[in-house]
Amino acid sequence: MYMTKPGDYLIDALRKHAMGQIEMHRANVDTYRLNPAGIGEHSDLTQTIEKELMEIAKYDDILDVLDKYFADNTKKLTLNEQDSR
Repeated sequence: MYMTKPGDYLIDALRKHAMGQIEMHRANVDTYRLNPAGIGEHSDLTQTIEKELMEIAKYDDILDVLDKYFADNTKKLTLNEQDSR
């Protein structure tokens, strides 16, 4: 079994959270697009969809920052290598 550097689980958690948020907001956009008559409380669908797109953009930016500044370009360490450090 391989382990990454200590703390990488935090970056992984942030990545998974951002991806989950993107999927949630994509589902909302698809619902608005495919069933606009069934969404009674949203009278301005374009404005509502724009808000969802802004949320997608926010989390997409977070993924870009994680890739740019926190990408793991180093060799993954085995448990034995991890213990010896």
